[in-house]
Amino acid sequence: MLDVAGCANLRKPPRAVTPTWDERRSRPPFAETTLTDAAPIAAFLRPVPADLPTPYVEIDEDRLTRNLRGMQARAMAAGVTLRPHIKTHKCLAIARRQLELGAVGVTASKPEEALVFVEAGIPSVTLAYPIVRPQSIDRLVQSVKSRGTELFLIAASEVGIEAIGAAAEAHGVRLGVFLKIDVGLGRVGVKPSDPRALVLAESISRHPHLIFAGLLSHAGHSYGSKILEEISKIADAEAAALAELARRLRQSGVDVSRISVGATPTCLGAAIPEGVTEIRPGNYAFLDRTALRLGISTPDDISLSVIATVVAHNDKHFIIDAGSKSLSSDLGAHGSGGSGFGVAVSADGAYAETFEVERLSEEHGFVRFSNTPPTIGSRVRIFPNHACAVVAQFDSVTLRQSDGRAAALRIDARGRQT
Repeated sequence: MLDVAGCANLRKPPRAVTPTWDERRSRPPFAETTLTDAAPIAAFLRPVPADLPTPYVEIDEDRLTRNLRGMQARAMAAGVTLRPHIKTHKCLAIARRQLELGAVGVTASKPEEALVFVEAGIPSVTLAYPIVRPQSIDRLVQSVKSRGTELFLIAASEVGIEAIGAAAEAHGVRLGVFLKIDVGLGRVGVKPSDPRALVLAESISRHPHLIFAGLLSHAGHSYGSKILEEISKIADAEAAALAELARRLRQSGVDVSRISVGATPTCLGAAIPEGVTEIRPGNYAFLDRTALRLGISTPDDISLSVIATVVAHNDKHFIIDAGSKSLSSDLGAHGSGGSGFGVAVSADGAYAETFEVERLSEEHGFVRFSNTPPTIGSRVRIFPNHACAVVAQFDSVTLRQSDGRAAALRIDARGRQT
């Protein structure tokens, strides 16, 4: 159970028989590939939410815990370590639960985000973001030095190596640095076949204030997959490219002790390949409509939803009080995704159908209906496209605990963008 203080009561639902992780993973992929509306309505239904001002984010504790345990079990079965990416939840209580279940540390997006978790006592942190100025990690390096925290960073250029090295020298420490490899997303990293990979790895290894930590990649292009087989091919290609690069580096005298990969689609929708030593998924904790589109989850796996109130009707849409400032305008990670901004169902069980959030204003959502819209004043539950982007909009979320009570859960690293 997460360590939180109760703040409201919820009606406790009858306890259903929950399938095991293996049972759920052995099912055929969720049939929906373009429109989430194709799912049976029952799979989206949840207990009546707490009577709180809307819009707010609800996290289902049972589903969250099930997802956390499931990924930890996958990591252990594959003989790899799990270092979850906390950009998904930005929450110390959830990170501590991940560590309790067996995670070796966490992954963070920005120095100030990482600092929140270092100062809270998380023992090992990877900052998976390119550093190009030593000043940007000054406070972080100072904090890890004073606390004895293990810190890893990434680099994909000589500028990055020099910046991290300068920060390490200024604080009298040695820092572990992964060589960031671009395995297909085309964002940050050196291509595995690029001769510069060897040059950069040797530069890290030779630096007096740095330690070569290994190879790190993010197969974010897997979010654009159309079928599960495509995800598996991406995961296998990623591992093969890293293994071949590791072989060449070792032949040149560079020790490669870690191969770290991380993307929820490849970690959840494919077997974890041999040669990988660490996985860094993040979205698996909550899941979302993108996970449904990819076929890596069912609606019953999604632990995050947004509770909103119907505030108006017109001839095509009912209007809710959750817009882009609550749901985000994200179609999915890295711009992937299909139509709409989420799937909505009645939060109170009054309507046995799903609706699509068709478009957004900043504070309003336009939800298309075909027959009768939900009544004004009633509430809907929305399963958004991208859970990570939604959490980043809120200072706190509401945890629906296993006993039916609601509790406030602080989003500790919200707004830490530098």
